[in-house]
Amino acid sequence: MEYATQMEAARRGVITPEMRTAAEWEGIEPDALRELAAQGKVAIPANKNHRSLKPWAIGSMLKTKINVNLGISKDCSDPDQEMEKVRKAVEMGAESIMDLSNWGDTRAFRRRLIEECPAVIGTVPMYDAVAYYHKPLRDITAEEFLDIVEMHAKDGVDFQTIHCGINRQTAARFKKNKRLTNIVSRGGSLLFAWMEMTGNENPFYEHYDRVLDICREYDCTMSLGDACRPGCLRDASDIAQIEELVVLGELTKRAWEKDVQVIIEGPGHMPMDQIAANMKIQQTVCHGAPFYVLGPLVTDIAPGYDHITAAIGGAIAAMNGAAFLCYVTPAEHLRLPDLDDMKEGIIASRIAAHAADIAKGIPHARDWDDRMSDARREVDWDRMYAEAIDEEKARRYHQSSTPEKEDTCTMCGNMCAMRNMNKILAGEAVEIY
Repeated sequence: MEYATQMEAARRGVITPEMRTAAEWEGIEPDALRELAAQGKVAIPANKNHRSLKPWAIGSMLKTKINVNLGISKDCSDPDQEMEKVRKAVEMGAESIMDLSNWGDTRAFRRRLIEECPAVIGTVPMYDAVAYYHKPLRDITAEEFLDIVEMHAKDGVDFQTIHCGINRQTAARFKKNKRLTNIVSRGGSLLFAWMEMTGNENPFYEHYDRVLDICREYDCTMSLGDACRPGCLRDASDIAQIEELVVLGELTKRAWEKDVQVIIEGPGHMPMDQIAANMKIQQTVCHGAPFYVLGPLVTDIAPGYDHITAAIGGAIAAMNGAAFLCYVTPAEHLRLPDLDDMKEGIIASRIAAHAADIAKGIPHARDWDDRMSDARREVDWDRMYAEAIDEEKARRYHQSSTPEKEDTCTMCGNMCAMRNMNKILAGEAVEIY
């Protein structure tokens, strides 16, 4: 049976190969996943032209997925270096790579990424428009913006983050209700500036049906960008954020009418006590579409440690309904992350995602923890290394400080509770000194 998108197939009762692969990984029946995709509660980003793809399903009732941002820029323009990050990110378990390239031959890098990378690939066409046309922002036409969307879809991008919700009405509301940090979304700020300079409506909002037709043709998932996401705690849950979310809810329904899959982008900075409520509001306003959050960062004071502030917020968000976490590195707010920063960001996001999966009762999520605990009980260091989320670091830390006894570590030494309980329960004497 012919179908244009994963959503159309799901609604026709067709279980696609992508659904089967994703369902097997999730440990659920393919038809159950198909039903969720038909309802829009799950997205399976799988562009028809991304032939190296290993498909993943994204939804709040599934395992929490993580995304890694990278790409070439004016200050860091080595595509080989970025591809090394891509390979490492996939090796470390990232399900998605977002190409934020904005300088040089962005299309050559994007095509190489799609050809070589099995992870889900996302882009932000607004960035690329500025780089591709290489002319003043105000001189880029609405048609040229739409051409970039079509180029990315044709190249094989699985999802595109497009800031459709910041229309002239939303922009006017933003200007009326002053913020501490204004608009912090890079794509959103560029669109706002373009609208202010030209006096025109957001082309992605004005020509939304054209955008949807492009997405439908290539089965490119629509990631509705959150241009008015809060960039500091004070701006969280304000009028601009909520009004844009209402617009995104309306755009979600219009996308589903054309069988186009949707992911909703969410907040960036937010106090912990507001996160759960925001997730519930999003699920209601956007009809259960998968939620993609950028952190959220739960405090603004930790440059150099924002992988931690984001992991705290990400765990709370995912426990309460977020499906997709965008990683944050220690370099956030400071510089472009290097390979070590990327590794720290991925580990932090994976910890947050796994902790949330346990809390929301994903079947067998805690099995990993139980295996680690069993290895600790047995004081089996090799098994502990193997079960660690970062085997290399666990091994290096333990072996860098030599204990008196091999079956202990230098934290407790001969007072090791695990070791001594094993001995006493086996009928052996416990000797400390």
